[in-house]
Amino acid sequence: MLARSVPAGETRLKQARLLALLIPAGLLGGALFSQYVGGLYPCEMCIWQRWPHGLAILLALIALTSPINSARTRMTILLAAFLIAVSGAIGLFHAGVEYGWWEGLTRCSTTGAASLEDILAVPLVRCDQVQWTFLGISLAGWNAIISLGGAAVVTFFAIRKAR
Repeated sequence: MLARSVPAGETRLKQARLLALLIPAGLLGGALFSQYVGGLYPCEMCIWQRWPHGLAILLALIALTSPINSARTRMTILLAAFLIAVSGAIGLFHAGVEYGWWEGLTRCSTTGAASLEDILAVPLVRCDQVQWTFLGISLAGWNAIISLGGAAVVTFFAIRKAR
């Protein structure tokens, strides 16, 4: 028996659905790994970048459980791509603050504190200080690059029709 041929549009939608899950999951996983294993404490804007990724993962999981030809699936994937782009936009703003391109927020944040002793022991993290770079780009900058590029790819695959 021959296998059913899969239309090109359906294949691209499946790819978009998978990327809409893998991109934010990888970025959020990397952020959590750098925090809990690497010891890089997040500032307030770092935390802001995580929320859209978490919501995008949830939407991508919903899309994965929906029928591939459903209009709801395509819309859910596009919403996930939008949230990935939102995280990238926050990352771009954060990177600009870190590199002194524009003024940012003056608040600082701490994490992991349960008591006064914990509060005093946790380092104070400023949003305008770069904690770590790779190839001269901060983690916020990498989030912006990967998120904005990934959101564009997911959107392209989700809206592209078969010829």
